[in-house]
Amino acid sequence: MTDESNKRPAEEAGVEQQQPSKQPQLNAIIQEDKDRSTKGIAPIKSEYIISTTFTESYNDDEAESSKRDTGDGNGDNGNGDSGKGGKKNNKKRGQNKKRELKQAHETIRLCPSVIDPTNPNSICKFGVEQCRYSHNIEDYLINKPIDLDGICPVFEAIGYCPAGLKCRWLSSHYIKETNTLIVKEGVEKIQHLGEINWIPPQIKNQLQRKKFPLLLSDAVIKFIDSGVIKNDEDKITTNDEISEIEKRKLNASTYIEAPYKSCEKKKLNLKNAKIVSPLTTVGNSPFRRLMKTLGADVTYSEMAFGLPLIQGSNSEWALPKAHESEYPGFGIQLATAKHWQAAKAADIIQQLCPKVSELNLNCGCPIDLLYRKGEGSALMENPARLLRILKSMNYSSSDIPITLKIRMGVKDDKPLAENLVDRVLKSGDVAAITLHGRSRQQRYTKEANWSYISKIGSIVHEFNENQKEDKDSYDKDPVYLIGNGDCYTHEDWYSATSNEGIDSVMVARGALIKPWIFEEIESQQYLDKSATERLSILETYSKFALQHWGSDEFGINSARRFMCEFISFTHRYIPVGLLERLPPKLNERPPLYKGRNELETLLASTDYKDWIKITEMFLGKASDGFSFMPKHKSNSFEPAPKS
Repeated sequence: MTDESNKRPAEEAGVEQQQPSKQPQLNAIIQEDKDRSTKGIAPIKSEYIISTTFTESYNDDEAESSKRDTGDGNGDNGNGDSGKGGKKNNKKRGQNKKRELKQAHETIRLCPSVIDPTNPNSICKFGVEQCRYSHNIEDYLINKPIDLDGICPVFEAIGYCPAGLKCRWLSSHYIKETNTLIVKEGVEKIQHLGEINWIPPQIKNQLQRKKFPLLLSDAVIKFIDSGVIKNDEDKITTNDEISEIEKRKLNASTYIEAPYKSCEKKKLNLKNAKIVSPLTTVGNSPFRRLMKTLGADVTYSEMAFGLPLIQGSNSEWALPKAHESEYPGFGIQLATAKHWQAAKAADIIQQLCPKVSELNLNCGCPIDLLYRKGEGSALMENPARLLRILKSMNYSSSDIPITLKIRMGVKDDKPLAENLVDRVLKSGDVAAITLHGRSRQQRYTKEANWSYISKIGSIVHEFNENQKEDKDSYDKDPVYLIGNGDCYTHEDWYSATSNEGIDSVMVARGALIKPWIFEEIESQQYLDKSATERLSILETYSKFALQHWGSDEFGINSARRFMCEFISFTHRYIPVGLLERLPPKLNERPPLYKGRNELETLLASTDYKDWIKITEMFLGKASDGFSFMPKHKSNSFEPAPKS
């Protein structure tokens, strides 16, 4: 009776009698799935795993592994510590901060005036006797290393080779008998190989001597310093002494030219745009050019500092250079802590670099060196200074719009973006705001907080809607909100942009590890790129690198070095066909595994010596004078032998 009464409710509810017996099996399946999906470890199919045991160096925790990614990370704390509680750790972690990247020079260094014997107008300004370089072409060619096999990639691409006699593929475009360099018929020699924002040496000299005219920014600085500008609380920023106010108003009255209104500046269209983040070291011109060929709409220069730009520094002015294919859609990122530096830098750029789509102020970089100087993420703690910098840039940039990149805040428990974005929107000085969903303290130790980004997106969306209804704001364009952080798949991208207020996503590590990510976004599916296709992308990069740095020994070494830096990210890609489940996670690291063929295994190698071997497929054998040390210590180990 008792048994029957216990069964009756279950039967009446329509529950099958055998269901309780299935539960242990279901629990076993769930547990097995959990075991396979161990946090932080990529779920590679068992037939491709060589060893499930991680080496000490390779089994980095999520915090250290993700610091490999961009110039935003700062590695270890400089003391060889892991940075956790001050305890020392013997694992190879952090950055190789003392790595030497200088390359050996040629034994005989040929004078630039004689590298092209066919140019009769090339004259050494120092004279043959006084010049420190060699003018003896015959002696140089005898001592020059043997030419590399094949056709010079630069000559093949543009019809001539600017490296001239110094080219390592010289035999493919040089007639020894007549001492003549070959130029393809109908080809006009281009001085800068399709580069834009190139600054002549005489202009840099004027900047170095403080002789370059900066009338606009000088007036703007005087105007900002006058104190007449009101903050968002509608209070005068100076003291209330009448005489002082009158004096500063008089100074401000000398500023006659009205600043550009937002509607008068160049138009930005960032809605659903495919955006590559500014990247230190790896975000160079060849990489950005490669990303444009793979579907990117917007690229940014590496972060440039305001003061060196004003002072005409050669190394700093190399950063705003871009390939002509990047414009429109090319932005220059600027870092500074002083409004006068921001004004002058913006003024110089608008005069000398007309092919710039936007100027982006970096208020998100967490590096200690910048933070201590009040730059990067430190500006988030000083909103008044940040607003002055934005206004100075906006007034001095002519028709170039100003954009802003920030983080959630400085400390994990004190997000600042909500209040800061509100003040920035009211100032009316920015065309777009990019928000990285992490704090400075957090760096890359946790996943980006897209819920917080969505919250800020709602604030921006509400502001834009109010602007439409405000008759006094009819001439203002909407402000874009761009999310940033952990976008590695098309699913991540569409998940973010489906939120109201988030106009697009800025991709950083996702584009470095998987350069074809924008192709996946366009096709809305995972692309299982073969090893041959991936190698072809690296080949394209090598050709762009040679066109940028040159096909001589120094240019090849530069191309090889930055190609190794690029491969230090691409080797982290795990082919979709090797995974047990999707989607792949950005911070999941694989056990030691083999690819579906030898080339795929080579492309996954964590050994930087293998990275150099890959570059040798396109750049020839590395010379004895070439050296490369990975940026991160975790790559500086001998891997287990491949089976």
